[in-house]
Amino acid sequence: MKSYVKNNYHTHTMRCKHAVGEDKEYVEAAIAAGIQELGFSDHIPIPVDDERMNRIRMSRAEVDDYMDSILSLKREYRNDISIKVGFEGEYYAPLFHDQMKLLEQYPYDYLILGQHFLEVDGEGGYTGWESKDKKWITTYVDTCVEALETGAYSYLCHPDLIHFTGDDAYWNMEMRRLCLYCKEKNIPMEYNLLGALEGRHYPSERFFALAGEVGNEIIIGIDAHDPKQIGKIEPYEKALDIIEKYQLKVIDRI
Repeated sequence: MKSYVKNNYHTHTMRCKHAVGEDKEYVEAAIAAGIQELGFSDHIPIPVDDERMNRIRMSRAEVDDYMDSILSLKREYRNDISIKVGFEGEYYAPLFHDQMKLLEQYPYDYLILGQHFLEVDGEGGYTGWESKDKKWITTYVDTCVEALETGAYSYLCHPDLIHFTGDDAYWNMEMRRLCLYCKEKNIPMEYNLLGALEGRHYPSERFFALAGEVGNEIIIGIDAHDPKQIGKIEPYEKALDIIEKYQLKVIDRI
């Protein structure tokens, strides 16, 4: 097949309740696509007793099965592909300590930040919803910076998920603030292939133009929620066009 991503660290499983396919199918799709290192990063559960908070994440009861499954696949396919096991996490300051205590129980390899919501119960709204409210984008950037300042996260997933459609100058000010912070701290930001594959509002070309200007490091993430999404060439080639156009600095390992 044509050239494709060398490594991918953004892979989900059906435990998150909005993905499909068996864990093994993701591994075999990655091998078929020529991926050398595959990282699983399903949504870490919110460490609260009310399981309604985990309606789009695995439950705490499923974490053992998740770890056992991926570690078993790592052994089974050790001669074919390198497999890492991680989590994609939301950051909620009051629950961060408990989240990390949960993770300490497991031999995970990495944690990545995906800030889909600004409040733990989601009542504050999905960050991908369109909004002209300046507070919306400012709170998003503040939250991402506070999360990354903990040092717990290897990179920032879909940084342009925030769908602010208000004043362009304000968008530029806030997203530049995020880019400058990530540049200063050497934190990569993701170009999300799932968004490109499904025609979402991200990845945003204006965001990556800004990232190129600032000099941020970029990592390509498949964000697979279905094994069939692995190996799709069209969104990857679009990513390469954006990378070349804005002379983006790309890394392929974490």
